[in-house]
Amino acid sequence: MSLTDDRSCRVSVIMLSVWTLMMMMMMMLVTPTASNSDTHHRRKHDSNLEIYKRLFETKRKDQLNALKNLVELNDINQQYKIIDIMLKGLFKVLEDSRAVLIAANLQPDDLFPQDHKIKEAYSHVVENTAFFGDVALRFPRIVHHYFDGNAEWSGLLRWGLSFCNQTGIFTGGAHQHVLTLMSQELGITEKSPDFINPYRTERDDMLHTAEAFQKILREEDKRRRKEEKRKEIRKGPRISRSEL
Repeated sequence: MSLTDDRSCRVSVIMLSVWTLMMMMMMMLVTPTASNSDTHHRRKHDSNLEIYKRLFETKRKDQLNALKNLVELNDINQQYKIIDIMLKGLFKVLEDSRAVLIAANLQPDDLFPQDHKIKEAYSHVVENTAFFGDVALRFPRIVHHYFDGNAEWSGLLRWGLSFCNQTGIFTGGAHQHVLTLMSQELGITEKSPDFINPYRTERDDMLHTAEAFQKILREEDKRRRKEEKRKEIRKGPRISRSEL
């Protein structure tokens, strides 16, 4: 194998790994935890919430493992692109799930839902809000870039946080701590005097003004403009030669 072939092989492996990671991250957003409560009779209806809590713990482990892979990617350009796609998908899922829950008039402190569609929406809200907290704390600069000034996302997240805090699923423990830290990191709630983002690094602080991060933002904005321009061209009327 030549040196050129070896380099091409390495690039292919890297791109495959990034694609695989991206698909893993997206699956975290749209695959709710499954409950076997539909096929087993329960003496108490609210025991289903306790069942879901255990499943939620497993889901959180899967989310954190996927996020660990993204952190270890150690390529800010690829991280930026993956998070870009992931956040858009996350907030779309959150928006759709909120619509389902509102239409069903489900309150967060109601008994755990049994209807499949409502249960799925409930899971999506709880799991994606928690997952967003993980992402925001580990990639604060990238998330701030997208979140700050986005009123629609801010409204969705505030609603999601309120919903989660009333379910009882997050009461006490590490998951509640994630929501609290995320709220303070993003300025949704006032920072406590002793607030520290335990995942923020010196690199995060440097990226805010570093040329490397600014270059990535410029490249990404340039790519988006080109993409929007191509879409506009496709939508425009086409004139055949016979009409000229």
